[in-house]
Amino acid sequence: MHLSPPSPDKTAVRNRLRKVRLGIPADARRQAGRAITRFALAHGLLASKRRLGLYIPAKSELDCLPLLNRALWLGAECYLPVVPRARQRQLWFSRLGKGPHWGLNRYGIPEYGHRQSRRLRAADLDILFLPLLGFDESGYRMGMGGGYYDASLAFLARRRHWHKPRLIGLAFEAQKVARLPTDPWDIPLDAVITERRYYRFSNGNGRR
Repeated sequence: MHLSPPSPDKTAVRNRLRKVRLGIPADARRQAGRAITRFALAHGLLASKRRLGLYIPAKSELDCLPLLNRALWLGAECYLPVVPRARQRQLWFSRLGKGPHWGLNRYGIPEYGHRQSRRLRAADLDILFLPLLGFDESGYRMGMGGGYYDASLAFLARRRHWHKPRLIGLAFEAQKVARLPTDPWDIPLDAVITERRYYRFSNGNGRR
């Protein structure tokens, strides 16, 4: 998938939202991780046998490790993204298992990569929890700009009816804005969980 360079408007908004996320105090971060887990449980997102895509938080991203640990305890299959080789953009998701089979990708983010681990594409997941820099009232997400999730989820733009995975952003309430600048390839989220509430969106692809 070929993506054009981001617009100047998008770059400016991304820089502003990055500063907002960096400014969230440590205590608020700890509380947010526990709060999003409670919302996920209340909305039945962590069911046993469900295939969940999550992430290892980096830099100032919301800490989803409490959510990940609870999902594993409940018997869900949890998958973590594996960054592809240079010049490739589609992510694989490796099933988290037992054992110290960890390494660092080229961004310095931990990845789980045992050679016998099951790997899936995004289309094979039931729910994908995504990090973000910001989200708006229509459910659009602004990421870090690497294009990995855009490329991995591009297939959803070609579908007329609901298809998995459900896309759920994890964010601090401070990351919400009225409207984000968007590009034609942007895929809206189905929901966002913050430390304060669960936002549900409807979009033109028929997913809810």
